[in-house]
Amino acid sequence: MNGIRRSSAIWFLSLAFVFGAWGDAGAARPLVIVTSPAVKEAIEALGKAFEAAHPDVVVQVAVDTSLDLRRTIAGMENQGRFFIGSGPIHLVAPGGDEVITRMEQKYYLLPEAKALYVTERLVLVAPESLSDAPESFEALGRMESIRIAVADRTTRLGVETDRVLSALGLKVKQLDLASDQSGILDHVLSGQADVGILFGQDAVRAQQRVRIVATAPAGLYKSTPHSIAMERYCPDRRLCEEFLRFVTSSEGQSALKQLGYGPGKAPATPVTVFIP
Repeated sequence: MNGIRRSSAIWFLSLAFVFGAWGDAGAARPLVIVTSPAVKEAIEALGKAFEAAHPDVVVQVAVDTSLDLRRTIAGMENQGRFFIGSGPIHLVAPGGDEVITRMEQKYYLLPEAKALYVTERLVLVAPESLSDAPESFEALGRMESIRIAVADRTTRLGVETDRVLSALGLKVKQLDLASDQSGILDHVLSGQADVGILFGQDAVRAQQRVRIVATAPAGLYKSTPHSIAMERYCPDRRLCEEFLRFVTSSEGQSALKQLGYGPGKAPATPVTVFIP
């Protein structure tokens, strides 16, 4: 069983199948991570890199399309252990640390047994045909005629874009408003705008159509942190500790950088959980 097996929206059924299949995997050790669609790609990339370094491990990624992991896991408390399908959860990566914090407060997760594996970046994209693309966000202020596609300020992307432009004191005359990242790409590719501002992971997904020409300076916007944490009934804590250390290692961070994400942050002290 090589590679990460993806679950469908109905992950109760899909993981029941997966756990049944493990009986044929010999000595392979399972590692089950429950995540949300927002960071599924990042978790899958980490899983593949971890499997490459640990041939005896099979990483399974279950996606909760309802994005309500708190309610799901709270309902599992009555069972005394967290189960998805017919097997136990090892790690939870809900996308955004607000959910992690609330789950810690309910003691659904082991205190301090977590790692900040990735942050988001804001980048400037341009079509391949634009030969004189700006080389930095600061350069936008020196290009009076440039047309910039940005997200509407009712979206998080729009809010953070506005925060960067304001922090740099940029008075851009021609802002082209789009409803979301897809609209920004459409405006750039159609020639309605010269460049656009996107989150890094969205820009990488569109790299066959546009190129990243600059990254916004860190600290000028609120980058959403994404952590992964160990659930309190994790059946293999040593394996989970190893994965939590891996996500901030050079190998783990390299896999995430290729997806357009900003760097994670290793915990101040190594993740170590008491194992009775």
